[in-house]
Amino acid sequence: MFVAKADGRFCATELTRGPWDPRAQHGGAPAALLAREFERAMPDRELAIARITYEFLRPVALGEVTVSCGLIRAGKRVQLLEGSLTVEGEEAVRARALRVRRSPLAGPAEPAPTVPGPEQGREHEFPGEGRMFATDAMEIRFVQGDFFEPGPAAAWFRLRHPLIEGEAPTPLQRLAAAGDFGNGISAVLSWERHSFINPDLTLLIEREPVGEWICLQSQTRISEGGAGASDSVLSDQQGRVGRALQTLLVSQR
Repeated sequence: MFVAKADGRFCATELTRGPWDPRAQHGGAPAALLAREFERAMPDRELAIARITYEFLRPVALGEVTVSCGLIRAGKRVQLLEGSLTVEGEEAVRARALRVRRSPLAGPAEPAPTVPGPEQGREHEFPGEGRMFATDAMEIRFVQGDFFEPGPAAAWFRLRHPLIEGEAPTPLQRLAAAGDFGNGISAVLSWERHSFINPDLTLLIEREPVGEWICLQSQTRISEGGAGASDSVLSDQQGRVGRALQTLLVSQR
């Protein structure tokens, strides 16, 4: 999806394309790219990334992007990192990652997802011209709902291609790539007449996922005179791994 160049620069291919604008990326692609940047910034095996919050400031165009990251709060138990993705010198995505010391304790084990596994899911039929993130970069198998069936939905997601050419994606990168789909799979308004774009994304990461598949059990709510919101429980095939939250800008096409 991305071809690494030098000095934090990457070339985003057409596999990153989103559903709203053929010239812009799906949010999952830059989210995963910035997650990679956070993982590589001053890594510490004693600390785990527990939260990432993204602000999508403007559409992220296909082509060359630049990512950077820095530590803005140092600490032995809690750290805060800030990252940025720019296109032609303009900031398009800003993100912050919270790292905390790994817990030596454990609560009751979370049960496996209460939905069928990916092997029982059905392929989606999302229309679109050319290659796209949702149709070509991701394998998506619905076990509840569908892209064009209003209401809550559940689907399994797996990357078909590496995030970086020639590099195996990490569990966190897989989670970030899938986490931005909640509003897309659980729409409560028609795709034909409305858009419901998320200007932000928050990933709460309780533990790193295991395996290639990530499940989203998603629900969208839209309040007249207020804002829309999408809430997704994130799981792997062993149980819950976290949550994804999105604020939605809702408008008529």
